[in-house]
Amino acid sequence: MTTRVVPPVPTIRRELHFGDRILPCYADRPADLTALLRDSFARLPDAEAVIDGDRRITYATLDEAADRLAGGLAARGIVQGDRVGLLLNNRAEFVIAWVACIRLGVIAVPLNTREQKPELAYVLGNCGARAVIFEAELGARLPDPDDVVCLDLKIVVGAAGGDLPDGATGWDAVADGPALGGWAAVDEDDTAVILYTSGTTGKPKGAELSHLNIVHSCLHYVDHMQMRMDGRERSILAVPATHVTGLVAVIALMAHVGGATVMMRAFKARDFLKLAEAERMTHGVMVPAMYNLCLLQPDFASYDLSSWRIGGYGGAPMPMATIRRLAEILPGLDLVNAYGATETTSPSTVMPLGEGAVHADTVGRPVRCAEIRIMDEAGREVAPGEAGELWIRGPMVVKGYWVRPDATLENFVSGFWRSGDIGSMDEQGYVKVFDRRKDMINRGGYKIFSAEVESELSFHPWVAESALVSRPCPVLGERTHCFVMLKDDGLNLSEDEVAAALKDFLSTRLSDYKVPDYFTFGADPLPRNANGKLMKRDLRDRALAEAGDAA
Repeated sequence: MTTRVVPPVPTIRRELHFGDRILPCYADRPADLTALLRDSFARLPDAEAVIDGDRRITYATLDEAADRLAGGLAARGIVQGDRVGLLLNNRAEFVIAWVACIRLGVIAVPLNTREQKPELAYVLGNCGARAVIFEAELGARLPDPDDVVCLDLKIVVGAAGGDLPDGATGWDAVADGPALGGWAAVDEDDTAVILYTSGTTGKPKGAELSHLNIVHSCLHYVDHMQMRMDGRERSILAVPATHVTGLVAVIALMAHVGGATVMMRAFKARDFLKLAEAERMTHGVMVPAMYNLCLLQPDFASYDLSSWRIGGYGGAPMPMATIRRLAEILPGLDLVNAYGATETTSPSTVMPLGEGAVHADTVGRPVRCAEIRIMDEAGREVAPGEAGELWIRGPMVVKGYWVRPDATLENFVSGFWRSGDIGSMDEQGYVKVFDRRKDMINRGGYKIFSAEVESELSFHPWVAESALVSRPCPVLGERTHCFVMLKDDGLNLSEDEVAAALKDFLSTRLSDYKVPDYFTFGADPLPRNANGKLMKRDLRDRALAEAGDAA
């Protein structure tokens, strides 16, 4: 049996940040992101920083490339405090551009590569971007000049044969000029990155991630996942670089520990397994559905994944069936649930190492510097074990939303971010997250949390994945509608037979009112956004349409 070495407990002190927040912070930390990066560049110049196909970029090479790009941006009028959009897929240029922004003291604005022209026009206009670095294949989505008048510089990456879009400058022309030769002086409370939330209830909001936020998230990962600082860590970027998980939990974290970020353009289970074996991956962060897709590969057990130590996940509950199967095949893998959001710069809770199977119904405990309160609708803290909304405070919680004081005032109270998630915390500090407040289903006065039903369905051998949503009912207010991706055995039966079997299965495991009223079956994966999260709004629309057809 392997004995786990417990690292020393870091020193925590309370500090004043963001004007009026007194927050517990790591006393020993990099002063800002410039200090974090410069340390890795100095300590491990020959270690691999980025692996992108056949390109293997060391920290020394990354340092030089980012310095030259920063110099090229400065030569074209980009100055400290400006905003630079990054419309790039998972590729080496994303990391180079992000580091160049830090060197120059400009604010990076990663852009969702699935967004279309009107969405990009809003985001670039809202943040007042002076420049955008974009993928050639995405150039047609850039807004027209009259729609974003602040946008002075467009830099294209990957233009075939030097064929540049109108008004664009090639990456090489900017990145091969004289180096900046220095680093901007910044304060750790300064905004380093603006990440726009999904905007499910209106226009997206730009969360301001400060140097303090990102540094503390990196330290939380190192602290709670016991990451090594010697260049041996290797993480596959299987989620978008433009999302908080990809940017912070992989790119920034690997930069801090001197590890390698292994680029993957788009997740495909077989390609991921091949890459993980070839690159001796030690760390990965994915959504649970990605783990499940890996397990569905018939030759999963044949891959040598013995280097894989840390398997982080979040965004949805991990089905117990998946946890048990992974433990059987990969006994050396620690599955670590990490719960967070854009507004918390990724993790606000982390599962203690070795406890994933014991506390699988929780998302772990608050990270070292987090304060989490469970509050009722009247703003009163509830008793341990009772359900309420999660309010989160700490040095990793953003200071607010870019040029949206109204949204900041609505979503932040005394430094606590109101998450909109319903959950509980027990006396030992383990946190459960039941559902988004807007996704909780009220069936005739009985509250149903979709995650509980979906978790139980994951144990049925016919179910690949499921999603429970509401549909209107004139009598009960809401009924439940479950969308299920079936495996082959289930597809060989009629829908009525499968529905009856699943209802019988759930009736022995759940209260009767939690058994779904309606089912929709299929062989295709359920719809997900670029970050791998289920698009329940789309499923609710489908349930509503099916209700109308039935009527």
